Amino acid sequence: MSIQLAIYFTIVGFAIGSFLNVCIDRLPSDKSLISPPSHCDACQRRLGILDMIPVFSYLVLRGRCRYCGARIPVRVFIVELACGILFFLAFWRYGLTAQFGVTAFWCCIFLVIIFIDWENQLILNKITYPAVVIALIILAIHTYVPGTNLLPLQSTLLNGVISGAALFVFFLLFVLIRPGAMGMGDAKLVALIGLVSGFPLVVFSMLIGVVLGGIVAIILLATKMKGRKDVIPYGTFLAIGPIMALIFAPEILRWYLGFF
Repeated sequence: MSIQLAIYFTIVGFAIGSFLNVCIDRLPSDKSLISPPSHCDACQRRLGILDMIPVFSYLVLRGRCRYCGARIPVRVFIVELACGILFFLAFWRYGLTAQFGVTAFWCCIFLVIIFIDWENQLILNKITYPAVVIALIILAIHTYVPGTNLLPLQSTLLNGVISGAALFVFFLLFVLIRPGAMGMGDAKLVALIGLVSGFPLVVFSMLIGVVLGGIVAIILLATKMKGRKDVIPYGTFLAIGPIMALIFAPEILRWYLGFF
């Protein structure tokens, strides 16, 4: 049964990844997520069912539109595949529990943030503000409702708020001192990461994001793909941190407690 459920949730992840692609395409330009139906951006032809099977349609069509042959962005395939893999890992880690649902939800939110920032250098308030409210609600239920266990670690509302506020203030100072290096969107994002992760998990969330961002920035500058004055979407890398930290929270916590 566990194997069957793992396969089921992986397929569900693929399907949700397809919807996340719609969000990534449309949210930055304030377009409706419902209308118009999915279509080819090049020929405007409405896509059929066989064109929208997550992961497999991209492979069968070899990354091109069935009707006009225009290239389908590889990001479509990456998001669908990544979402399925993350759902599998979350289920493998937490089983059919509330922790699995919460972890899968945050994986979806951060995936959208990752790719919107990468493509548009934007971290949208319409994502971070509602996500902060949801994070506070989850923390409050987890903390104050007896018998609930919604989070991978036993974080509390106070823990999450302090972690989020501390990160927000630190990054806000950085934004004010070095305008242009980072934006207010990054400060709001790290506040969300602090709420979602809580201490000590937030330390590893940020460490993963900062290290990845630094490595990629060095590579982009060294290969001259980016100049020193070009914008590097740090939010993309910061948002990877909480995904990894949430899924591997038990191992991270055991490693952390091993020092004491």
